[in-house]
Amino acid sequence: MRKQGYAGDVRVLLVEDDPLLGDALRRTLVGHGFPTELVGSGSAALAAVAEREPDVVLLDMGLPDRDGLGVCREIRERSRVPILAITGRGDVAARVQGLRSGADDYLVKPISTEELLARIDAVLRRATGAAVAATVTVGDVVVDLDRRAVTAGGAEIALTRKEFDLLAALARREGAVLPRTELLEQVWGIADASAARTMEAHVASLRSKLGDRDVVLTVRGVGYRLAL
Repeated sequence: MRKQGYAGDVRVLLVEDDPLLGDALRRTLVGHGFPTELVGSGSAALAAVAEREPDVVLLDMGLPDRDGLGVCREIRERSRVPILAITGRGDVAARVQGLRSGADDYLVKPISTEELLARIDAVLRRATGAAVAATVTVGDVVVDLDRRAVTAGGAEIALTRKEFDLLAALARREGAVLPRTELLEQVWGIADASAARTMEAHVASLRSKLGDRDVVLTVRGVGYRLAL
């Protein structure tokens, strides 16, 4: 397998005062190779930016001690670090306010794993001028995570959104085993074993579309991985 993408570690500062959401996002980011520091206040965010110079900031707009827009403005005044604003509001006025305060992009709750990773890719690409989204190759199967496209033997394979999300989740692990519960959480947003049959049906459909290629392997009793 060949992966073209991030050169070195991209350090993320996650600013989220909800401990459950913050921990879930942090675990997701760490699981995808992003060292992540979690802080729960605007003051802590400003200190972390000044002291540790993260590569990306994920900033919740609803903080307990400071106005999120104000924190965003202060970060932008001090640093050119890409800022992804996190909000429960998806209306145009909220987005415009955030962008005018210095945010580079917006994430609206609830946040899917694939959208989170794609938006991090996008702000980093714009900030660095480099192509940071990965392309993963297994045999003659190429998974383009940026374009959300898959080819096999040079021919594009038509996948459903969930089929691609499933394959992308495995591709990002670079051959490591992805447990069933984690795969369910990443792709379907749940870790309920009762949904396992839905996941298995999608795996079967994905394998069928890839033909006789052994790309997605079952690790009995654990989960799935890409063939390397």
